[in-house]
Amino acid sequence: MAKDKTIYTCTECGGISPKWLGKCPHCNAWNTLIESVAENSSGVKNRYSNQHQGLAKASELTLLSDIDATDMERTPTGHEELDRVLGGGIVEGGVVLIGGDPGIGKSTLLLQALDSLQRAGHSTLYVTGEESGAQIALRSRRLGLEGSQVKVLAEIQLEKILATLEAERPMIAVIDSIQTVYSDQLTSAPGSVAQVRECAAHLTRAAKASGVCIVLVGHVTKEGALAGPRVLEHMVDTVLYFEGDTHSSFRLVRAIKNRFGAVNEIGVFAMTEKGLKGVSNPSAIFLSQHTEPVPGSCVMVTLEGTRPMLVEIQALVDSGGPSPRRLSVGLDRDRLAMLLAVLHRHAGVACMDQDVFVNAVGGVRISEPAADLAVMLAITSSLRGRPLPKGFIAFGEVGLAGEVRPAPRGQERLKEAAKLGFSIAIVPKANAPKKNDKAFEGLTIHVVERIEQALEVVRSLN
Repeated sequence: MAKDKTIYTCTECGGISPKWLGKCPHCNAWNTLIESVAENSSGVKNRYSNQHQGLAKASELTLLSDIDATDMERTPTGHEELDRVLGGGIVEGGVVLIGGDPGIGKSTLLLQALDSLQRAGHSTLYVTGEESGAQIALRSRRLGLEGSQVKVLAEIQLEKILATLEAERPMIAVIDSIQTVYSDQLTSAPGSVAQVRECAAHLTRAAKASGVCIVLVGHVTKEGALAGPRVLEHMVDTVLYFEGDTHSSFRLVRAIKNRFGAVNEIGVFAMTEKGLKGVSNPSAIFLSQHTEPVPGSCVMVTLEGTRPMLVEIQALVDSGGPSPRRLSVGLDRDRLAMLLAVLHRHAGVACMDQDVFVNAVGGVRISEPAADLAVMLAITSSLRGRPLPKGFIAFGEVGLAGEVRPAPRGQERLKEAAKLGFSIAIVPKANAPKKNDKAFEGLTIHVVERIEQALEVVRSLN
């Protein structure tokens, strides 16, 4: 089969060049020419015109109210934490993209999931482009997956992979990784923008047409984003990110996009000698086991998808020089600078000549503003050298005017804290529970409207 003619298109101005150039000859932008397949001007049928190869199955015009909307049938993977992130399990014809740093456990988790599905009687396929079949077999033996019947294909050519999918028709197939796959339709090397986009599009069409669930493993850049074109995330149904430090035994799998479930759900895993094991009570990971309260430590309840989790926020305020440092790990650094300004202006707590370091324990990343109150109380505790009371939690967003705003689903956060034995809470007034609610027995709740009120409550407790 003859290869299609390729051209190079500028991503800035849309100009076309017959060969690759470092600088676009039309707009003079650097490194913007990307390989693509030239459109055939003759009457030859477009290779994507077949309705069975569309990104979604073709259907007739239908009124929205007449469509029979039933929940997609899901197949559990045998790993509860992975099922939580996926929205309950894998979906027929679904395409999942999972990315993460090298060595963090992507291939390990997927091999364990395929083995569990195979033992449950489902047909599985593992396509490896980075390792040989012998390496996959050695890993399965290290994980204790003796006698595994998972089918393995060591191949990087897209056309051969598609032919195998058509012949085998597995229920789920893993492509490890999409950056190693190449198509004969393009002349560029595997991993290039054009190859990744073209191969992902063909695999997505194959999944929708055949009903095979395809899991694509993706590389990440040094900034932590998925390598390749951004359109890759738009093509697939679910995007998962593996997070965590390779030096730590805990891993987080976070759903960034999910057409079949809730986004921002997380699954927590512990890396053991036998692979990744789900952690049913992740709050225990993110809480340091202090025998006695220490200055600069405040516990908050954060929401990760539908799951409330207790996380310890630690702050260290130390004497700085003429240019004090503001450093945060797991929290937004710009928001930390804003909170320090609010603390100075509205509560009279000055840190302009102090180094301020803030850390979310356990490697978790908190993006929601409900951590504001806990961060400010931890900073104040460290600055004064006085610990917060034992069994103390706080959450709430703090505005520039010093007001404490409510956090979403505050009742669930308080119930999680009460369940884990916390006894004192400072929360926004709008998150105050109803009186005589037995779910909060043993938890003394102080409601505040402003940051200075919260600091006054802390002083009275000490």
